[in-house]
Amino acid sequence: MSMGMIILVIAIVIGSFIVLTYNRLIALIEAVRNNQKQIDIQLDRRFKVFESLINVVKKYMDYEQTTLKDVVALRNQAQQAKACGDEQGRIAAENKISEIASKINLVFEQYPQLKANENCLQLQEEIVSTENKLAYAKQSFNDSIEMYNATKKAFFTAMIVAAFKAKLNFDFQYWQLSEAKIAEQENYTVKL
Repeated sequence: MSMGMIILVIAIVIGSFIVLTYNRLIALIEAVRNNQKQIDIQLDRRFKVFESLINVVKKYMDYEQTTLKDVVALRNQAQQAKACGDEQGRIAAENKISEIASKINLVFEQYPQLKANENCLQLQEEIVSTENKLAYAKQSFNDSIEMYNATKKAFFTAMIVAAFKAKLNFDFQYWQLSEAKIAEQENYTVKL
């Protein structure tokens, strides 16, 4: 084999590695973006379920007025943060809506007629189901970020990322709880 052939084979191998790595990183970036869109879908679904639930319970209590106002204000805050690229602000607002969702069952305990209402029970189940789907979507989002970050930091891959920085180097924000919420949960004790 001549020296020219050896150089050609090496160039083809290196070129193939670069193309494959580039394509893999693009696929990982798109997976992160898709998982983020899945979170958006669940957040939208949660908001619509909240609206339906609040409409069902309006005749039973005044609580829903402040709850709806809080949910709408937090949703607007999250949308504005998303539009401005403030992922931390968006996460904080959406996490507060999740807190409201977790407290809704306590409010229903105060209204026996409401607890027995078929529509109300179904919507409560929808909220729980949506929160579970949302948790799964957040986990998938964080997992895809982790996979992307691990891949882009690998030795040879990092060189390709540096060469195509604008297309391959992103700093995605993990979906996580606020420091205050983490501290609250770490300090939680069960009282019987």
